[in-house]
Amino acid sequence: MSLINKEVAEFNVTAYQNGDFHQVTKADIKGKWSVFFFYPADFTFVCPTELEDLQNSYDKFKAAGCEIYSVSCDSQFVHKAWHDHSEKISKLTYPMLADPTHALSIDFEVLIEDAGQAERGTFIVNPDCKIVAYEVNSGNVGRNADELLRKLQACQFVAEHGDQVCPAKWQPGAETLKPSLDLVGAL
Repeated sequence: MSLINKEVAEFNVTAYQNGDFHQVTKADIKGKWSVFFFYPADFTFVCPTELEDLQNSYDKFKAAGCEIYSVSCDSQFVHKAWHDHSEKISKLTYPMLADPTHALSIDFEVLIEDAGQAERGTFIVNPDCKIVAYEVNSGNVGRNADELLRKLQACQFVAEHGDQVCPAKWQPGAETLKPSLDLVGAL
């Protein structure tokens, strides 16, 4: 079953960000674009490359009005320890959400129950707290922040211009498509 247009359930988790712990709830994502970036575990191999790549593009996401939330089933204390001991992770300035109870991983349907970890799931959530795009990768396949940013920008464009769609490899400013009512009726 698709998760497109599924509303994110109420949640309350602890985040580690910029040397502090703070709570993040559904109220924090309401009215804003968000990316939930699930990864299997702290102190692993592919995860730091992805999280650093995301940090390198974080200013572009913020300029697009989007907050990034990395999420694993580790505690906020493990996030802090990883941040304190990893050169790549020490660069992160976006919130690292702790999901030790698996509430978020279950809601976004990425929990690997046997391992108590999350799949590599990436979710774009609109200001109405609804999932508008997502992708789940195998644990050994890293993701690309530039492509994620492009997808976010496409989702934002379509939300603003509901009568237009973005073709493959669309970039902001590029030509879009406007489906013909005649063609839509023929489908």
